[in-house]
Amino acid sequence: MADTALEARVAAFVRTLVVPREGVLDTGGAAAAAALRELRAEAVDRGLWALPLPAELGGGGLGLDRYAAFAEAEGASDHGPSALGSAPLLDVRMLARHGSAAVRDVYLKPLVAGEARTCYAMTEPDVPGTDPFLTATRAERRPDGSWRVTGRKWFTSGAGDADLVTVLARTDGADCDREGLSLLLVPTASAGFRVVRELPVLGAGGQWEIELDGVVVPGDHLVGGRGQGLAVAGERLLWGRTLRCLRWLGQAQRAFDLMCDRAVSRVGSRGPLAGHQLVQQHVFEALLALRTTRPLVHEAVALLVADRDARTEVGLAKVAAARMLQKVADAAIQVHGAAGLGPDTALPALFRTGRAARILDGPDELHITSVARRVLRGRGAGGPAAIRP
Repeated sequence: MADTALEARVAAFVRTLVVPREGVLDTGGAAAAAALRELRAEAVDRGLWALPLPAELGGGGLGLDRYAAFAEAEGASDHGPSALGSAPLLDVRMLARHGSAAVRDVYLKPLVAGEARTCYAMTEPDVPGTDPFLTATRAERRPDGSWRVTGRKWFTSGAGDADLVTVLARTDGADCDREGLSLLLVPTASAGFRVVRELPVLGAGGQWEIELDGVVVPGDHLVGGRGQGLAVAGERLLWGRTLRCLRWLGQAQRAFDLMCDRAVSRVGSRGPLAGHQLVQQHVFEALLALRTTRPLVHEAVALLVADRDARTEVGLAKVAAARMLQKVADAAIQVHGAAGLGPDTALPALFRTGRAARILDGPDELHITSVARRVLRGRGAGGPAAIRP
């Protein structure tokens, strides 16, 4: 099937089935779980389930290059990836590449089928999220080869109903050591695992604080080699940030469409809002932000697909996409007036996502300094041609 046809089908699924259920899905609980089950069953029936996940595990087998063509449409709703089965893509990819044979055999198929849920825990209270070397969570090797994990994590997306959590912990060395950090896959049903509280982000749920009080983890649940946690995490972050950028583009497009619809349909004593120059400026600036950000994101996609160094491009895309989503959503709210602040449109949620995106998954400042340092080091090492502008 041509990617354009697939994109149209995904977009229609999100627009006609997912968006109308957002209110129920946002509230959580039994009603949300039932709605999600219905959506997933419909996605399976329509041949749209888990399209970017490996075919041998029950997915559609599409690579990131093809998934990128419709990831925007899928991500127009926060619930799109979950309803269509692509939400565990990062975890499936990470465990398929770096998990033990036992982990792959036990968990991968249930993850792809939507029967198991995962989350990823890296950030900790009172520890700068940009400095993982200060990770306080500890994992001690026991005589039988298992691990005993103790620590606390927060802003862990989806931890409230997850079956598995991947935890960054120090397995060797002292605080601040650049070596000795590892990733462990922890079943949340384990004794000593506790969900401490939900952490609303600008009033919206979905982030959690968790505690691991001497949780015993099987030795074969180490993800990657001992002490290789940051290497695996870095690979995951590059892919994760790029996927989120694609979805932010979809959400920004949704906000832009709402703004344009409002501009042409809202009529005052001097005619439609669309005839006002300041409204036209909002439309222009939002379109410019969308059109200039999209190529940056797809350049990062192309480099990742080609297995090339994409750190600079991902950093540029992440900052640009987060800013762009906030800018476009803000403009759409302005054109809607008071209606853009209330519960009758998706705009408050879209603006909240854009604002949070500039902090979560690496603040703007981290990416700005990292990219600039890399560019300047390249200039120093090889002259003006070392880094392509």
